[in-house]
Amino acid sequence: MTVAEAEPLVRAWRDRLDPSARAGVPAHVTVLFPFLHANRIDEGVCAAIGGALGRHQSFEAWFGRCGRFPGVLYLAPESDTGFRRLTQAIVERWPENPPFGGQFDDVVPHLTIAQCQDEAVLEKAEADLLTGLPVVAQVSSVDLLVHDGTQWRQRASFPLGEARLR
Repeated sequence: MTVAEAEPLVRAWRDRLDPSARAGVPAHVTVLFPFLHANRIDEGVCAAIGGALGRHQSFEAWFGRCGRFPGVLYLAPESDTGFRRLTQAIVERWPENPPFGGQFDDVVPHLTIAQCQDEAVLEKAEADLLTGLPVVAQVSSVDLLVHDGTQWRQRASFPLGEARLR
């Protein structure tokens, strides 16, 4: 899901250090990747996504610290329960598409800042980001991004529970 509130803080670093940003992906927390190929996403799939996500209420996400995976720097939400529930809802509907292809036992919700970078670069980016934290975001929808062969583009947006009533 897109985290527009983080863009002023993270955009310059992501543009430089995260290839997905250069390919059109905004600051976000991934719900499920990989998902269905773009040519399999039709009105029925979109209705099913909307139904699965619409049962979940919007929530506030508070990003107050950075985290690391090898070669990766990210913003970590203080509570990741809401993100995990959204992932679980989509995986329950499409169990043939486990998060990250089933590569990890525990999928940690995060907002990627840098990928495939050396430690010195990550340390510099983290020191800068820490001066601008926390980032507080209202998560009220989930965007579906599809790859057109070159860029990622938003295909649809699905409101969460309370947001659907507005």
